[in-house]
Amino acid sequence: MLQSLAGSSCVRLVEQHRSAWCFALLVLGYLLYLVFGAVVFSSVELPYEDLLRQELGKLKQRFLEEHACLSEPQLEQFLMRVLEASNYGVSVLSNASGNWNWDFTSSLFFASTVLSTTGYGHTVPLSDGGKAFCIVYSVIGIPFTLLFLTAVVQRIIVYVTRRPVLYFHIRWGFSKQVVAIIHAVVLGFITVSCFFLIPAAIFSVLEDDWNFLESFYFCFISLSTIGLGDYVPGEGYNQKFRELYKIGITCYLLLGLIAMMVVLETFCELHELKKFRKLFYVKKDKEEDQVHIMEHDQLSFSSISDQAASMKDDQKAHEPFVTSQSPTSNDSSLNN
Repeated sequence: MLQSLAGSSCVRLVEQHRSAWCFALLVLGYLLYLVFGAVVFSSVELPYEDLLRQELGKLKQRFLEEHACLSEPQLEQFLMRVLEASNYGVSVLSNASGNWNWDFTSSLFFASTVLSTTGYGHTVPLSDGGKAFCIVYSVIGIPFTLLFLTAVVQRIIVYVTRRPVLYFHIRWGFSKQVVAIIHAVVLGFITVSCFFLIPAAIFSVLEDDWNFLESFYFCFISLSTIGLGDYVPGEGYNQKFRELYKIGITCYLLLGLIAMMVVLETFCELHELKKFRKLFYVKKDKEEDQVHIMEHDQLSFSSISDQAASMKDDQKAHEPFVTSQSPTSNDSSLNN
């Protein structure tokens, strides 16, 4: 008897705080996912880093042995300066001197990566004025970009998602939820093909040292706005039509971001996904809902009464002027 009562009380307690338990599980799952990613990345990439460090150490030692007139501190100072310039997008190699990082097309590409929050980091402002302008430009431009993308996606999704789903639901009588799921899957497949697979194949041809996996990796890192910057197109030493190529990449990034947002909005409108998201939301108390309803009713009643009073005043104001007759005048007229 006591065990059944304790079990029922525990079940009742869990049901009352279901959203809190789901939220706690969500936080725990997210932290475990972060730890899992850190363990995998460390185990996969650490051996490669160790091999690269050993190779660079051997090359440095061999260079010092072959050039005895050069001391190690001088070499260290030179390498530090070269690496610092490379972090700012300036290469010391002679065959890279023809590529400028701040011509118009490169600056346009940089502005698009800043406003889209991709930020590859291969080119950064060098001057104090450029850094200050980048801050002001981003503060205004990033919300402006979000507003622009939201407005574009809101118009596109009507013709791409809502109307097709409604058409198949009304015209052919299919279930709206089933049509929405099939439409979301088809739209996702088309987006992956047009903005990931096909561009990856094109980049693998245009970029000399990129294979298909590296090109697909660049497309995903860019359109997900992660922007690691380890792969940036159009930075090759012998890149043909570099200006036109940079403009094309800028258009690709903007169109790809719009397509990604359309797909995400389409999946977010699925009924099953909405139900799943509600598991982690804080539910409103019934008392708060009742107070909100009462306030809404009171406001609507007061607004209706105010409208009725104003209508009466308007009617009185537009009525013709009528003189009031006194009772004595009425009596006299009757006697006559």
